[in-house]
Amino acid sequence: MEKDQQFERPLTGGGLILAAVLLSMANLIAILDMTIANVSIPNIAGSLGVTPTQGTWVITSYAVAEAITVPLTGWFTARYGSVRVFVIAMLGFGLFSGLAGLATSLEFLVLTRVLQGMAGGPLMPLSQTLLLRIFPKEKAAAATGIWAMTTLVGPVLGPILGGWICDNYTWHWIFLINVPFALVCAYLCWKLLEKYETAIVRNPIDIVGFALLVIWVGALQIMLDEGKNLGWFSSKIIISLAIISFIGFIAFLIWELTETHPIVDIRIFRHRGFTAAVLTISLTFAGFFAANVLTPLWLQSIMGYTATNSGTATAWVGITAFLIAPGVAAMSTKYDPRILVFFGVIWIGAIIGVRAISSTDMDYWSICIPLMLLGLGMPFFFIPSTAVALSSVKEEETNSAAGLMNFMRTLAGAIATSVATSYWEDSVTINRAELVGIIDSDQSFVSQFIDQGVPQDMALGMLEKIVSDQSVMLATNQIMFDIAILLVASAFVIWIVPKPTRAIDPGLSH
Repeated sequence: MEKDQQFERPLTGGGLILAAVLLSMANLIAILDMTIANVSIPNIAGSLGVTPTQGTWVITSYAVAEAITVPLTGWFTARYGSVRVFVIAMLGFGLFSGLAGLATSLEFLVLTRVLQGMAGGPLMPLSQTLLLRIFPKEKAAAATGIWAMTTLVGPVLGPILGGWICDNYTWHWIFLINVPFALVCAYLCWKLLEKYETAIVRNPIDIVGFALLVIWVGALQIMLDEGKNLGWFSSKIIISLAIISFIGFIAFLIWELTETHPIVDIRIFRHRGFTAAVLTISLTFAGFFAANVLTPLWLQSIMGYTATNSGTATAWVGITAFLIAPGVAAMSTKYDPRILVFFGVIWIGAIIGVRAISSTDMDYWSICIPLMLLGLGMPFFFIPSTAVALSSVKEEETNSAAGLMNFMRTLAGAIATSVATSYWEDSVTINRAELVGIIDSDQSFVSQFIDQGVPQDMALGMLEKIVSDQSVMLATNQIMFDIAILLVASAFVIWIVPKPTRAIDPGLSH
């Protein structure tokens, strides 16, 4: 029950505009921080003396922590009030952003990113909830539109802003810039929204469920992140983590299914349509997110791109998606959303499949045009996918289902990042070993340069660079092809879902 919500007048005038800007910006920075580090990984890894693969922990740690707290938002708000939870989350986001910016070791940076992600998780759903509460009912569509716009702008601004900061300052500032905004936003939101606080429901705290959730997800992510470095299942540590994650997951399922007040209502998976839709969403987001993380690593490792140029190139995905999103949102209310989702996922898979024939001599636009085309398919997947998933559950289960869906989607992205980067690095090593045995086996390449007056050491260095660059290029293409196959296969899963029978607000998809 909400505290006199039916009698509380919506905000008007300058107060409404200021609150709308603050809530939208809160949603923006939470989403932006999922992508702002993507193009910064080579800088962060070099600064901290770790490999690029280890550097991706900065992305996965944030994503996993955020995934854990998103489905818990409903429980937190019921117990402590939505405005209070939002303000505390914003303060925590600012605090841990500042600590991340001061990090001098990978271990401390990953820890602060975990805490930052846990604070950022509630910002996304609560920013939308509070926007709808402060806007007049007849302007609810405008509130949802404002929130959805920031959701789409975040992935566009993230790579550009992250790249520009790394090239002109240091990577530390991609986190430090959050601090002043978080403090100001928390203070002003409390002053403006305090009267919209919801009533507190003292449900028992599901401590066991929360602990089991953290244990199995945390153990799984550490296993994936550390697997390559420790030799996977030849390592007792990896075996132990796998066992802990498996047992923790089984225990979590049993506990949550029998708990009266579960922290995550997994009973919602009894709906066939919801389960199939979430499977499609998770697999598609996993493939897309993995490709999105690998692209800047490829551009900066062999294509000679700076972080800024890498950011502007990858941002084309978000720009084209942003431009056609309103049209797709209108279509999702007129056509069977399953058709739109199927088309969108097939399109994304096809474009990523085209990217599997990339080469090291591609110019800027040869790289960007496929990314632009990729963006055209994103709204067809993201916008109607919620209608497909949430229309399959009971109306009173919608909020819990939305949180659970976001958890699965975000967790899938984090797992895919770890698997893809590890597979990418392994493929580079394998390709290099094969190319060394094939290229210039008769020394004709080196001899040709020596005959032209090039010193032998320089000629060998040139050969080494060719082998290294082609090893990375081949590995990138191999993974893009595998991702394309995964996406095309996942598109067909959507047809297991029954045809939706009720309309769902597209804004809840994020």
